[in-house]
Amino acid sequence: MDNNWMIMLQRKNQAAEVMKTNLVTEHYGLALSEEDAALIAAERTHTLQEQKRVEFGGGIMPKIIYEFCDSAFINQSNYVDTLLGLQEIFYLYKNEMQDEISDDELLHFMKEQFETICFGDLEYLEGTCLRIFAEAVRAGYRGYQASEGYGEYGEFDEVKRWDYELYLEALRELCWR
Repeated sequence: MDNNWMIMLQRKNQAAEVMKTNLVTEHYGLALSEEDAALIAAERTHTLQEQKRVEFGGGIMPKIIYEFCDSAFINQSNYVDTLLGLQEIFYLYKNEMQDEISDDELLHFMKEQFETICFGDLEYLEGTCLRIFAEAVRAGYRGYQASEGYGEYGEFDEVKRWDYELYLEALRELCWR
């Protein structure tokens, strides 16, 4: 346990902020216990230290919770682990993108990919979608500012996705053989 009373106070305050999100998330069948909130606050401290970041106030977790609470891939059994993973990924990529992207833009981008490309897979979100997008941002891409982070991944996706048009094209090729 930390002897630093300021860290303990920050964790307590952040845990209280996180607990307030239950008022919204309960509508989606998600709720955090006080122990969950304390764990999230402790992990925030650890992740911030690991990423060499300083943050004031309640932190990013309430925004993460509100952004992701309606996800088709989050349920009560994976809720805390998913939140912890998202928090870690968020801070990592704030650094990777050299703070060029706003918190909201990054969260919108993360949520959209989490739902549509990654189908709830945090490893794919971190290791593929965000890695590719971060490279573009570091190279000077700023198109996400106009879209607030929505609809951006198609510009950089290295994988040709299976869609209706692609399906028809493949079907035509098979029929002509």
